[in-house]
Amino acid sequence: MAKPLRIGVAGAGLLGRLLTWQLSRQGHQVSVFDPATTPSPSFDGQGAAGFTAAGMLSPLAELDASDPDVAELGWAAIERWQQIVSTLSTPPEAPLHFARAGSLLVAHGSDGGAARRVLDRIESGARPWPHQPQRLDAPSLRELEPSLHGSSGPLHAWLLPGEGAICTVGTLKRLQSSAASAHWHWGHRVTTVRPGELCVQRPGKTVSETLQFDWVVDVRGAGARPDLPVRGVRGEVIWLHAPGMVLHRPVRLLHPRYRVYLVPRPGDLVIVGASEIESEDRSPPSLRSTVELLAAAHSIAPALAEARILKLDSNLRPALPDNRPLVHVENGLTRINGLYRHGWLLAPALVDQALAHMEALIA
Repeated sequence: MAKPLRIGVAGAGLLGRLLTWQLSRQGHQVSVFDPATTPSPSFDGQGAAGFTAAGMLSPLAELDASDPDVAELGWAAIERWQQIVSTLSTPPEAPLHFARAGSLLVAHGSDGGAARRVLDRIESGARPWPHQPQRLDAPSLRELEPSLHGSSGPLHAWLLPGEGAICTVGTLKRLQSSAASAHWHWGHRVTTVRPGELCVQRPGKTVSETLQFDWVVDVRGAGARPDLPVRGVRGEVIWLHAPGMVLHRPVRLLHPRYRVYLVPRPGDLVIVGASEIESEDRSPPSLRSTVELLAAAHSIAPALAEARILKLDSNLRPALPDNRPLVHVENGLTRINGLYRHGWLLAPALVDQALAHMEALIA
């Protein structure tokens, strides 16, 4: 954008922090408003959904629950994440965890039909993906991931090259701290968004105040109602400390009932998740989903038996009626929402789209 603007951002989740970081680097004066009281995660179901996510970057694996254009955006976003993480990790900052060693799809022997359905959807696409699944026999899987083996016999397995994972909590913290020139207003709830205006309810106040900007951005996720027909889709994850278990890449278990994933993090951490419940309940994870997720994870990684549960976390993914992302740009106003299951996978690509549309209008 040619000249510095005064920009108001409603929402300090993944999109809000990524946009603010990029806009601040371009020299704009950015003010961010979010109802959270601090920039750190609360792990109580009330904060940004991006803190709860495991950070899988899996365009092909997500074709089971998305359209090809989502996968295409995802490949572009992985490249952008690599650039962004490299910039955020410039010394003296500590390196952020970003791995791109591929991901694995696995299935128990009896679930070959469910696995074949997912693989057919990946392989039958009309678009030439940068990578295709590679079938692994038992010795190849054992060489890649010695900790993986089925509780009822050998696993079906496929390597998805080029996919990866990112540390969600560390990246969110670094995006916020690296946008030092931005003004972060915690405990401020945005009640209405209009072109060039944010109606903001300050802490302890019951009446909103209207603030004027050159441009405003609405990235409030599930909090964007009634301006958008967004709903919350409940997701639950489990943080495990599993010393001694070696896992080099994310693993997704193909199962007739569950989409279960295991994502390794530095420090002997493994994040297990994939529950997807059409509910806006923000309470802690249920016993049923906890037991089912852990049992499914243990069925392919027996070494998890001695892991210790560090955190049970739940949150609401923002989803629109068609479960597809929305980027809307008009003069003075940008909205991005509906990232559903694909927040970390798509965020950089959607931010780039929005900024390009903004620049075109301003020019």
